[in-house]
Amino acid sequence: MSSFFITQNSEVATSFADSAPAVSSAGGISPIKAALVAAGILLSLASGTQIQAQTEGPQRTRTLVRVISPKGKEQETPQKTDLRLRLNGHGTDLLALNPVLATDGRGVEIALLIDDGLRGNFSTNLNDLRGFIQELPSNATVGIGYLQNGRVNFAAPIGAEREAAVKAVRIPLGSVGISASPYFCLSELVKHWPSNTNAARVVLMITNGIDPYNGSTSPLNQNSPYVATAVTDAQKAGVAVYSIYWGGAALGFSRGSFSGQSYLQQVAEGTGGDSYNQGSINPPSITPYLKQFQHALEETYSATFLASGNKPVAIKVTANTHGVKVIAPTLVQPGTGS
Repeated sequence: MSSFFITQNSEVATSFADSAPAVSSAGGISPIKAALVAAGILLSLASGTQIQAQTEGPQRTRTLVRVISPKGKEQETPQKTDLRLRLNGHGTDLLALNPVLATDGRGVEIALLIDDGLRGNFSTNLNDLRGFIQELPSNATVGIGYLQNGRVNFAAPIGAEREAAVKAVRIPLGSVGISASPYFCLSELVKHWPSNTNAARVVLMITNGIDPYNGSTSPLNQNSPYVATAVTDAQKAGVAVYSIYWGGAALGFSRGSFSGQSYLQQVAEGTGGDSYNQGSINPPSITPYLKQFQHALEETYSATFLASGNKPVAIKVTANTHGVKVIAPTLVQPGTGS
């Protein structure tokens, strides 16, 4: 940092000193010029210190957490005092805790992503998807995107009219590998989210989860750098990622199905989302998973706190009430969502 600001300093000092006499009457360096150069250096260093302090000091940060009541008990709206927050192992105060679907809240944006390489009998689920979109709460907006060639091609942008989103649901092209990698697509999306609202951001992916760029799908080769990058990108953007596994064939176990489900689970755990599957067999209907996802939104809260630094920090959230489970991302970027 010092060399950067000193370099800037030289330019500032030179511009300050250009109009000052270069030589004093005694033949040395002009005191005026020397004073201006020194003042420029001090001013530039002070500015650098201030910028660094703004970056590394406490920043208002928001992340999404799910608060799950024990089975059989009615879901109660938790207060910020009901949860304990630790950042990098240190206790931190929660400033606010607000349900994302509250009528007076900031709402939620859902990117519903469909892998355009899906095969089998996925087309039988299209009406289920359309009904799910129509039944979403009024303060939830949805965009319909297809995973193609390492990016998301939105057929209906986030924030589109509900009817437009319904019409955007179509039969996938069914071309094997057309997404390139679902994790390339995910990284691209979360780094360039197609809106600038203050709403919470959630992804629901329907894909087989296989990363063809990581080589073998063997259980011994489940550390894909592309999956890890997608998780990090989503954490930095404050996006929770959910997924529904849909394999290429209706029946039969394969290393590919294991690999895809493993990767999707890694993404869910890292971002505070969830991954839905029925083992290696595709379900007769994805409606139960869509209902689980909608229920998860009802359990989701925006947690606000102060976090320091310019790198992601480890986060852990627990409940003060016995039996209440809290799901959160494993890392959060200071300043996210502020």
